[in-house]
Amino acid sequence: MPPSGIRGAGWFTGLYTAHHSQVVKYALRRLGDLDTSMDLAQEVFVVAWRRRVEVPDHSLPWLYGVARRLLANHWRARRSAPTVVPLAGDEEPAAWRGHDAGDRLGDVTAALASLPDKDQEILRLIGWEELTVTEAAVVLDCRTTTAGVRLHRARRRLAEAIRSFRAGRDSVTTAKEIRHV
Repeated sequence: MPPSGIRGAGWFTGLYTAHHSQVVKYALRRLGDLDTSMDLAQEVFVVAWRRRVEVPDHSLPWLYGVARRLLANHWRARRSAPTVVPLAGDEEPAAWRGHDAGDRLGDVTAALASLPDKDQEILRLIGWEELTVTEAAVVLDCRTTTAGVRLHRARRRLAEAIRSFRAGRDSVTTAKEIRHV
């Protein structure tokens, strides 16, 4: 930070250059749409500029926290929008196709999607964003020990969900094999 304590355009340019792509990827993994993810990243950096005095030196977890809150606002807005009903001939989601084909990644994807949002978030922060538990705690606005407990419980629930999906797939496979005999 400059000696005067004011963070200016040079500081912001450095922050943006260092972390923009990471914030976009964070949003993209949750939204699945590049344009919306880019828009959300821009909003994150608008907040960072407005609140530049509050941005810590190790800023990435703080930026993820801002993105997380903006995503929550995004999802709330979508819930109030009318539901789009797929047409009769529409294709099923890719995650389901992988599951029916016996794809292990499909099991993990489906299992992760079946978890509560809190579990998904801590697993993504640690696994995808490669944050430490302490950094994830900053994003989640909780204590490090709380984040550690959430991670432990989320991993346990994910493992249970994966076993459940695999057991369901194996029983479907067995039923198909019996019908073909």
